[in-house]
Amino acid sequence: MTDNAVTHQQVIAAAASPAPTVAGTGQRRASASGTPFTRALGIATIIAMAVLLLFGLFLSPADVVQGESVRILYIHVGTVWVAYVAFGMTAISSAAFLWKRTTSLTWDRIAGASAEVGVLFMALTLFAGALWGRLAWGKFWVWDARVTTTAFLFISYIGYLAVRGLGGSHQQRGRRSAVVALLAVLEIPLVHFSVKLWRGLHQDSSVADTTHVKLHDLMLFSLFLALVAFTLLYAWLVIHRQRVMAMQDALDDKGLDYALQQRRREGDL
Repeated sequence: MTDNAVTHQQVIAAAASPAPTVAGTGQRRASASGTPFTRALGIATIIAMAVLLLFGLFLSPADVVQGESVRILYIHVGTVWVAYVAFGMTAISSAAFLWKRTTSLTWDRIAGASAEVGVLFMALTLFAGALWGRLAWGKFWVWDARVTTTAFLFISYIGYLAVRGLGGSHQQRGRRSAVVALLAVLEIPLVHFSVKLWRGLHQDSSVADTTHVKLHDLMLFSLFLALVAFTLLYAWLVIHRQRVMAMQDALDDKGLDYALQQRRREGDL
């Protein structure tokens, strides 16, 4: 077990490390885990995040009611948007894996990578929401319908990740986790419409409901920037995470084949 864990770490480290220096040039080749597309995506993500930081902290005005605390919402809205997108992509990829014409482990790995990123962003959503709640409601946590259902969604996808780690073959992992993903995604509409269903403390949509809420142009632009920047970050993370998963699966398959070969040799003695 220890040797196998070390091997996993070595493979992951090798994927992240740059290629050796080319003799006579003094320059390093591009990392083996990167492509022109992923490098361009990474640069675009950094630029978008920098612009979001500029507008979110300095150029957009304070809210008339919420004051400076409105700046937390640029993170809060962006992260919850990505969490929804990530969990939706997990469900779509899971359905593609279960479909007989596309039973590829690539879909399963995309589903798993997207769920991991979604859990990360949902944790950031809850954290940012707690900070905003402390300023708006005087408490970090209240048993509001939106807050409670969001926490339940977060726990559900932690359970999904736990199901992925139960062991068995790659195909077994893909089938059981796909079923859980297709059930868990049904919670998203419940979370989204919980404010209307139970009329809790959490405010309703500020962007879609333009009849009651008027946002300053720079505030609206900052929210749009948040959606773009965090979506780019999500795409970059999922691409690289599913590549690491592919390497882990390949390593598991090679180790199993070697073990079976050694077992057969022992039987021939």
